[in-house]
Amino acid sequence: MLFVLAMMIMVLSACGAESKEDVLKKLSNKWVDAKGYELTAEMSILTGQDPRVYDVEVWHTKPDFYKVKVSDANAENTQMIVRNTEGVFVVTPALNKTYKFQSNWPAENSQAYLIGSLAQDIKKDKSSTFKEEGNNYVFETKTTNNHKNMLPSQKIYIDKKTLLPKEVSILNENKEEQIHIKFKQVSLGKTHAAGEYKIDSTPTGKTEGDTVEASAEMDNPEFETHYPVIQWDNVHLIDEKVMNAEDDKQVVLTFSGDKEFTIIQQLSDPSVSSTIPVFAPGDPVDLGVAIGAVTDQSLSWEQDGMSFFIASSTLSKEEMIEVAASMTIAGLK
Repeated sequence: MLFVLAMMIMVLSACGAESKEDVLKKLSNKWVDAKGYELTAEMSILTGQDPRVYDVEVWHTKPDFYKVKVSDANAENTQMIVRNTEGVFVVTPALNKTYKFQSNWPAENSQAYLIGSLAQDIKKDKSSTFKEEGNNYVFETKTTNNHKNMLPSQKIYIDKKTLLPKEVSILNENKEEQIHIKFKQVSLGKTHAAGEYKIDSTPTGKTEGDTVEASAEMDNPEFETHYPVIQWDNVHLIDEKVMNAEDDKQVVLTFSGDKEFTIIQQLSDPSVSSTIPVFAPGDPVDLGVAIGAVTDQSLSWEQDGMSFFIASSTLSKEEMIEVAASMTIAGLK
């Protein structure tokens, strides 16, 4: 009798468990079919000695309107990536600069803070794992972004009741968490008119004169040379040159060995604004700490008052991104 009762409990439990396919269907109906959404999230980059925390705000209106704002905890450093009918733009308000891309972003560059990207990652990965953990559904899938060689997998936590994402944990090859995204609020069905995705001629919301005056009042940031922290065998810094042109200092680092590349860095000049979007070759790429522009042979970005440029005919895009993501003042030469 006890055996029969135990078997009945097991059967009833099994009937109550949902399969991966059942949950995928629910997610598709809820996420993909939504006409738009707004969300806020907290993104933590865990690759350095101390975590770097960023606030993320996203608007999306079907089919192809996006506005993503990423700012540090003090809202002092902010970048935006916007997609509208005219193209894809990266906006740096502190420098009053806007760069325009002819890009399919985010279709070919998944972003863990975009709901559609998470849905596509789950759907594409036929080998993804699924389990129920407390009040969450948990999917572990492959990543499909530009960091996929460094960060090949992710765990996506979805609230069972609301079917909305709660957290994403992005992992390296050793299954160590490198990026953590915590969703604070997700509102499905929120839409915005096309005009609300328009790029302002002055990204800061101030006039050009105001921007120059504000920049003149700022203390000049100190130039501190950054170096990449990369664990590559037989790759060495063979040359470091300091070049001074008028008041503009540049440091050129040359690396050679099994992989060869050059890094050029200098202070960004916030007084030189670009009220008209400047065309940028390649595609926008989220480096975690900044949004850059990547091509087959180069990667450029601005971070902490510095402008960086990597050039290489031998590194892949993923390898250039790995170099960029590892740049630090305390780097190893």
